[in-house]
Amino acid sequence: MSNRGKLLVASPLLLEPVFHRSVILLIEDNDEGAFGLILNRESDELVEAHLPGWGPLAAGSGMIHIGGPVEPAVGLALAPARSGDDATLPGLTMVDLESEPAASLTSVRIYAGYSGWAPGQLDVELEEGSWYLVPAARDDPFDDPEGQWARVLRRQPGLLAWLATFPEDPDLN
Repeated sequence: MSNRGKLLVASPLLLEPVFHRSVILLIEDNDEGAFGLILNRESDELVEAHLPGWGPLAAGSGMIHIGGPVEPAVGLALAPARSGDDATLPGLTMVDLESEPAASLTSVRIYAGYSGWAPGQLDVELEEGSWYLVPAARDDPFDDPEGQWARVLRRQPGLLAWLATFPEDPDLN
């Protein structure tokens, strides 16, 4: 079963620095593997500095986001889908950064790199409890990255909502 369009939310015990408290939108999940974009990692690089034509459309702070550790020189972009778009995911479309921005675009979030899993690897990590698989909201890719991990958990039912309060360092609790 495909988990395309859902979020992977890192368990608070996943301490690997790249994925610690990350929220990942799964763009693809099939027999060939899975890939997604970390939504809550902002770089210190302005979109305008690297892609001048796209700078005015950059959502939020105008910074490039870090989509993951795989191929960090590759730029990927998401925008809210407009009627007639070939939606990549419900309410979202991938944008070709090599073309000129379409006049109808109002906002875009640009990511450097992506997160990827070999066939079966994500299933193993889910079974181990490294990730929580939860529904995505249309605005998640454009949300403020600061505190997004806790906000996504807080809107979940039961125990997952409670995990939003898990301390950064449980030893200090």
